[in-house]
Amino acid sequence: MAHIVIIGAGIGGMPAAYELRSQLPAEHRITVVNSTDYFQFVPSNPWIAVGWREREQITLPIEPHLARKGIAFVAKAVAQIDAAANRLTLLGGDTLDYDYLVITTGPKLAFAEVPGAGPANSGGGGFTHSICTVDHAQTFFADYQKFLENPGPVVIGAMPGASCFGPAYEFAFILDTDLRKRKLRDKVPMTFVTSEPYIGHLGLGGVGDSKSMLESELRGRDMKWITNAKTTRVEEGKLFVTQLDDLGNVYKEHEVGFKLSMMLPAFKGVDAVAAVPNLCNPRGFVLIDEFQRSKAYRNIFSAGVCVAIPPVETTPVPTGTPKTGYMIESMVGAIVHNIADELAGRPAQAKGTWNAICLADMGDTGAAFVALPQIPPRNVNWFKKGKWVHLAKIAFEKYFMRKMKSGNSEPIYEKYVLKLLGIMRLKS
Repeated sequence: MAHIVIIGAGIGGMPAAYELRSQLPAEHRITVVNSTDYFQFVPSNPWIAVGWREREQITLPIEPHLARKGIAFVAKAVAQIDAAANRLTLLGGDTLDYDYLVITTGPKLAFAEVPGAGPANSGGGGFTHSICTVDHAQTFFADYQKFLENPGPVVIGAMPGASCFGPAYEFAFILDTDLRKRKLRDKVPMTFVTSEPYIGHLGLGGVGDSKSMLESELRGRDMKWITNAKTTRVEEGKLFVTQLDDLGNVYKEHEVGFKLSMMLPAFKGVDAVAAVPNLCNPRGFVLIDEFQRSKAYRNIFSAGVCVAIPPVETTPVPTGTPKTGYMIESMVGAIVHNIADELAGRPAQAKGTWNAICLADMGDTGAAFVALPQIPPRNVNWFKKGKWVHLAKIAFEKYFMRKMKSGNSEPIYEKYVLKLLGIMRLKS
């Protein structure tokens, strides 16, 4: 009998638990450990921030849904990982032994790397907002309601070292749409400030025609932008930005005024994971091989934002590579197959395709891309815009929440519809 422990119950951890339970014989135990007792559907946070969703619509209690599948749950943060002893120490002192460990923690939000940035209740300086968690999105909405009484300039974007640029664009367009609906857009100058070398880079070197399409969208919505932006500090109502040229030399200094700002931070590995000797790179991301396994510990696997993936290219201001939802599911699928094979006495051989499907809402329209694989060079490189994407994003939210409630990690219709499109989780 083996005990598989999963740290993190997000878009990677919950499906991993369900899929492991469906693939492994009943004698093997599965335990999920998470710092909160609820699951949150992070892609819906931009809607929370403008009041288009309520918290209850995108969260659900973890324990009862896992319990129905015979999966144990512990609602505590991990304080320490003793990889040599195969043991976790939880906040408060309890310990948990494992035979296999699956790390799907997501990131630590590195607000402190830019003085003044980030929500004050999350270790930041208090002068910018985030939509990385449902709590952050609710905090933004509380300030947004006050802002609507006396609107002014808005700054949205991503800090140096950020890797998740899609939600910044998405939120800019959603906020623009909401302000237009309220007949207040004419009172709100908007500036998009990003560490990307050009609009539409997305940390991926661009996908299809993303550069011209997103530039056109920003122009059409009367938004100014600053690229190659190295935000150095934030004060109340002021974002200080050094803009670099393509060679990395200082091109221009900006002092961008704002009344409300949402700037996505750079990511790091969570403290307990980053502290394990030889497990991570200097940023605290888990170093993995082609089988999603730690390079230092054969019984530790990892998936999602917490894994180390090198940037697709060197950029004047540092940018990271995003890990999108289906790419994470691909990683999880490989982990499940490899653990199942090892327990059955077979060598691990499953490799994720790391294919990417992304639906980005723009309020009244949307943009979608398919990148097979996500990291270039690609076999498929496709970027489209249309009202259908907005509707598809709404449908996907409802579908994924149902999937997390039912415990079906890959419904048969999902598997075969994507297969018809040539999109598969695992390499043949």
